[in-house]
Amino acid sequence: MKYIDHGNGGPADVLVLKEGPRPEVGAGEVLIKVAYAGVNRPDVLQRSGRYPPPANASPLIGLEVAGEIAAVGQGVDEWKLGDRVCALTNGGGYAEFTTAPAGQVLPVPQGLSMLEAAALPENYFTVWTNLIERGRLVKGETTLIHGGTSGIGITAIQMAKAWGARVFCTVGSADKVTAARQAGADAAINYRAQDFVVEVSKLTEGRGVDVILDMVGGSYIERNLRCMALEARLVQIGFQQPAKVEVDWMPLMLKRLTFTGSTLRPRPGAEKARLAGALRTHIWPLLEQKTLAPVIYREFALADAAGAHRLMETSEHIGKIMLKVG
Repeated sequence: MKYIDHGNGGPADVLVLKEGPRPEVGAGEVLIKVAYAGVNRPDVLQRSGRYPPPANASPLIGLEVAGEIAAVGQGVDEWKLGDRVCALTNGGGYAEFTTAPAGQVLPVPQGLSMLEAAALPENYFTVWTNLIERGRLVKGETTLIHGGTSGIGITAIQMAKAWGARVFCTVGSADKVTAARQAGADAAINYRAQDFVVEVSKLTEGRGVDVILDMVGGSYIERNLRCMALEARLVQIGFQQPAKVEVDWMPLMLKRLTFTGSTLRPRPGAEKARLAGALRTHIWPLLEQKTLAPVIYREFALADAAGAHRLMETSEHIGKIMLKVG
């Protein structure tokens, strides 16, 4: 099969197309003939050497795919050859064939293309577990989503609106303000031109928001605390700014706040399978009803994975960056 190799890591140009053997399908796994793969920020971090894969994961980059089942391992009853699926992989998505634990595989939602389906797993697993489960967002609450036009951001906006929340987000340009509003945000704050702390205070008449989803960290942490209402929850899912900062934590006590966070990739397979089941129950019907929909920004050929990574690093994209594989 053809696959993308990143050698010893480095800048985007280390990503090169190579040929090698297909992965062997193990017990409890399926082999997927990949049609499309999603490009995600953790892929860029892995390529640059800042996010090594877990010991039992594929060394190849790629956390989500869509395609057809090409083989099933021992003990797999739910899937059969030819099934159209998407999957959260344990790496290896930038390839013509990849394996995935059967519990992390979901059917392509009715009415969605393979391209759209490949844009789902990483974002929807991440947003569900952090915004809905850890953030405990409920109908009638208000949430602030940082990075509102990233793949994660647009997914979070749509999911929060589907949950009946009032949604604010931060973005980095006037065009992205428009895109975020089109995605469903009630207000989009251009952080280059506005202070999001001031704007959130105005939008909530000084009350603050109930849930914040943040992948920035750094200077945002203390500013987030100032944006939060009583009993609010701050969920940290990444650090584009430093993770080590000096913070005045007094608001944590005075407003009885919760500061939590998580990573997805190191979680046990049983936990990821549980999340897949929750998505199939609560989210897949909304995708089939078109209440939720992935936003695709640009598609690259597998051989041009380097170009896809360079675009990801500019942060100019609105929605998902994808690789066409099959």
